[in-house]
Amino acid sequence: MAYIISDDCVSCGACAGECPVSAISEGDGKYVIDADACVECGACAGVCPVGAPSAE
Repeated sequence: MAYIISDDCVSCGACAGECPVSAISEGDGKYVIDADACVECGACAGVCPVGAPSAE
């Protein structure tokens, strides 16, 4: 399952820089993950300071 970013996101952008397939982009008030592009590697979750990304 693709990862999702919760409303806990503080829009720091750390996750986007770590995504190997560029599936993460800045959305309206938080970052979002393109579920079709996500390869479920977990790199985003590993760098997020607030734990916003998680597996669906």
